[in-house]
Parts: sequence; C-alpha cells; structure tokens
Amino acid sequence: MLFDSHTHINNENYSDADRLELTKEIEESPVSYVMDVGFDLESSAMAVKHAQQFSWCYAAVGCHPHDTKEMDEFKLKMIRGLTKKPKVKAIGEIGLDFHYNFSDRDVQEEWFRKQIQMANELRLPIIIHSREADELVMTILKEEGAFSKERQVWFAKRPGPDGEMLPDSRVLLHCFSGSKEIGEQYVKLGGTLSIAGPITYKNAKKGIQVVEHIPMEFLLIETDAPYLTPEPFRGKANRTPYVEYTARKVAEIKGISYEEVARITCENAKRFFSIER
Repeated sequence: MLFDSHTHINNENYSDADRLELTKEIEESPVSYVMDVGFDLESSAMAVKHAQQFSWCYAAVGCHPHDTKEMDEFKLKMIRGLTKKPKVKAIGEIGLDFHYNFSDRDVQEEWFRKQIQMANELRLPIIIHSREADELVMTILKEEGAFSKERQVWFAKRPGPDGEMLPDSRVLLHCFSGSKEIGEQYVKLGGTLSIAGPITYKNAKKGIQVVEHIPMEFLLIETDAPYLTPEPFRGKANRTPYVEYTARKVAEIKGISYEEVARITCENAKRFFSIER
C-alpha cells in the first residue's frame, strides 16, 4: 500500500485520454492513495473534481509561485471556496521559486503569505514548494505562524522515533531538496519532509544524507508526476506508480524493508492529511 503525497493528474498538458490511462494505471498499481495538488485556480478545481470521481484521490488547492503573477483577490476567494468541497485536505502547493523567477519575487512573497494566512484561518495543512529560497521560505513560515503553538493545537500530535508524542504543524516540504540541517530544523518545528524521484539519482548525495538522518516518522514519499521521474525511467514523463522506486530507494538507504517504508509513509501521509479511510 503506497501513498503518492504529491502528483499532478490535473496537469494542463494531459488530454482526457491521457488522464483515463493514468487513472487506470493507478488503479492497477500498489498505490492506494493519491494527493492531486493544485498549482493555480483551474488545476485546483480539477483536483477537486478528481477527488470526487475517484475513491483513492484527494485534493490540495493553491497557487504555485510560478503562477502568482496571474493571482488576484478574486482567484484567492475562489480557491478558498474550493476548500469547502469534499476531500480537500490541504492548501498547496505554495511557496517561493527563485530558480526560474517566472513571477517577480515580491509577487511570489505576497501570495505565499496570503495563502499561509488562509491555511491558518481554515486550519488546513500546507504543502510547500521551495526552490533556491530555503532561508526566506522558513522565515516567512515562521512570521506567518505556520509553526505557532496555536496552529499546533489544532492538529493531533504525531509519534516520534522513540514513541513520544510530538507537536505537528502540518507543514509539508514537498520534494525536499534542502540540507539535512535545514531538514532537522523543519522537523523540530513540527514540519514533515517529502522525498521524491531525485533521491534515486547518482548525484543525490544531499538527499541521501537527509534520508539517513531524518527519522521515518517525519517522511513522506511522492512522484510530483509528470516531473522528477526516478531511475530507471529518468528522461520520460513520471507516473504515479513510479513512487514505488522512491520507496525502494528510501528502504535501501534506511536499511529496512520496502514494505516497511510503504507502510510507514502511508500511515504518515494519512495522519498528515487527516484521512481515515
């Protein structure tokens, strides 16, 4: 049983036939849960639609930093309205991306802050996109109360590696690419890290260090399909069932079984997104 904690069945380049093929693949795979993550208003609405269509699908709604140049208060209100729909479990993906700067940095920051504020008002988990902006992302999350004691009170505590119950801020660092030191800081603040396909690459030294040092209790796995395809399929479009290869690599690094990684990360994701099924 696997949980792909971040994918894009809602990708705008998919045709209806593509999506039909994708959903059949998922239903025939070991993947039992999928989080279809929005990146703008239209994709968020589509994720909500998919969550209503498929028992294994859940939705996150929000505006990716690339798309914040198109954001306005009306669209934010519409995204907020989508959170009232069944099976919407998080705000995301939101954050900062200073690699491409498709949107101006000040615009990215403005809408990042507003969406954190919305998540706090709605008491929803947050899915973070952070690229070449680690320090500022953490600063903004702190300033906007994403790790506040008030927020942690809203969510059930999570088990730590020694069985102790720890505060949970329900902040997920999607496709975490930071250092183990930054990862440790997030975990201490009540954050969770999601591991994606790049952990399978030959140059994944930093990612391997993160997996080695961060306890399984604070890790999820994902594809970010159709992006970040793991080996041995790198160079092709990613698919949700390929999350198995990320799970197997995590198991290899941790020195535990694939089945244990699948079970623990699935339990972690269900707890993070408050899924009882």
